[in-house]
Amino acid sequence: MDWRECCLDKAQSAPMNFSKLIAPLAIIVFTIGAWQAFQWAGIALAVGGVVMWILLHFTRMVTILKKAADRPIGHVASAVMLNAKLKKGVNLMHVIAMTRSLGQLQTEKDAQPEVFTWTDASQSVVTCTFVGGKLTQWSLQRPEQVSL
Repeated sequence: MDWRECCLDKAQSAPMNFSKLIAPLAIIVFTIGAWQAFQWAGIALAVGGVVMWILLHFTRMVTILKKAADRPIGHVASAVMLNAKLKKGVNLMHVIAMTRSLGQLQTEKDAQPEVFTWTDASQSVVTCTFVGGKLTQWSLQRPEQVSL
């Protein structure tokens, strides 16, 4: 295998995620603009803004996890409603906020893709697959109804 085949294999197997570059680039542009407008006072303003943005995200994460800590792992009020609300591409933290519960991990820890399940009182189960922290697919399994 020559160097071109190796690079093509890597490029096809791991596509670049440009959304991870947006925030750092925005911070750099914001800082440069603040420097040009206000010199060192602008840098202080930019640093204060970035720290505030980080603290807002951290506070939201802690609040979501605090609410999830009060519920059993893998439990949701209604699996059918969760199934209806899920959208492809949302992150795991968003799903935890919707369910107010941590999902029951079905795969090995830190393995990709990650599979989590949530079960409701009627034993309906929603199974969610996350790749890189983003929801890629989900399914709903309902228990069989016994007819008399």
